[in-house]
Amino acid sequence: MNLKRISALVLVCLMAVSFAFAEESDLAYVQGKGKLVVGITDFEPMDYKNAEGEWIGFDADLARAFAESLGVKVEFTEIDWDNKILELNGKTIDCVWNGMTLTDEVLSSMECSKAYANNAQVIVIPADKVETYPDIASMSSLNFAVEAGSAGEAEVSAIGYNAVPVSSQAATLMEVSAGTSDAAVIDALMAAAMVGEGTSYENLTYTFSLNSEEYGVGFRKGSDLAAALNDFMAAAYADGSMMTIAETYGVQAAIIPQ
Repeated sequence: MNLKRISALVLVCLMAVSFAFAEESDLAYVQGKGKLVVGITDFEPMDYKNAEGEWIGFDADLARAFAESLGVKVEFTEIDWDNKILELNGKTIDCVWNGMTLTDEVLSSMECSKAYANNAQVIVIPADKVETYPDIASMSSLNFAVEAGSAGEAEVSAIGYNAVPVSSQAATLMEVSAGTSDAAVIDALMAAAMVGEGTSYENLTYTFSLNSEEYGVGFRKGSDLAAALNDFMAAAYADGSMMTIAETYGVQAAIIPQ
């Protein structure tokens, strides 16, 4: 083989390696297009709209700060939670950042950040039914509204009770309030913000926890953005800015030290 042919082969190999690296670098992809597209649902206090229609919340504010640290803009996109993995792999979003439980399915399908908050799945029922249902066993005949594809749906299915999938966690509360479902299972952080005295659902209350869990952020499998976010969160926790955001939304007790 002559020298020219060898040189050409080396050049082709180098180009292939360069292209492969470029394809593997999610960070470069996001910075190249100038925006981080964040997949969310309406989930107070993590992601929800203020009176002006702007997305706010602990996750939304932190995602905005992370995007700024990368030198890009943030774009929030509401997704069907049951399709979050498809949305991610199809590149219609760049990450799932919405109080997402680090389940086995999530961990095997996404490149996940370190856990940043503690949570639990809790049962929500009408406040006037508390004495009727003194324990979880007494609720076996109830219809439980759950967000399709959520940790709440998995927990209800695991105990063999009837799960009624709906579009979002917020929709589960509407179901129970309207009487079309007997109970709901949602994230404890959402229940604390949206149920009981001083909320839109004063007629509801939350009772028993079905589990304990942790939140993380999901990126495409193999994405280098997960490591970048871990570094960002460690710095934000160290300088106090992460806890300042948490205190704004009343979730400081749930935050895991980074």
